[in-house]
Amino acid sequence: MFKQYLDDAKNKLLLLYLINNIDIPLSNSQISQFALNENYMNYFSLQKYLSEMIEIDYINAKKDNNTTRYTITEEGAKSLDYFEEHIPSDIRNRINEYILENKMAIKKDYGTTANYVKNDASNDYTVNCSVSEDNITLMNISLSVVNKEQAKIICKNWQYNVGNLYGHILETLTDLKLENN
Repeated sequence: MFKQYLDDAKNKLLLLYLINNIDIPLSNSQISQFALNENYMNYFSLQKYLSEMIEIDYINAKKDNNTTRYTITEEGAKSLDYFEEHIPSDIRNRINEYILENKMAIKKDYGTTANYVKNDASNDYTVNCSVSEDNITLMNISLSVVNKEQAKIICKNWQYNVGNLYGHILETLTDLKLENN
């Protein structure tokens, strides 16, 4: 029983260390990907740890475009500062490597949103797509489409091709040749 308690505490510290050091709000799937890929814990334990840490105010969970994102609280940061040396250095190093390797992709994912809502009055769907960087909205597009399937396709294509789409739209809108026609 005591060993399980220590394992739980260590795993919570790992999660606090990751959330604190990446310095970007992380989604549940991003945290899960880290924990499962590195074989630190299983999915059900991870969900339990996240819930427990929210309950004791070590992390915040904020809903953002149908995704829950987690950040460390002041109380969580204090606890991490106090117990950080209990995380083995090889694990801290591996977490730091993971952050270096994945921070840009996570940051890109955080700055890209695509969602849709059904318009009850007109029975069509409004799709909202945006891309931001360092909390500055670079582009925000709102489209009306006739069905849910189109809305899903647009959201998926935006998420997977935002760099190309943003560049193409910007290039097209700033093309002087179009201005002269």
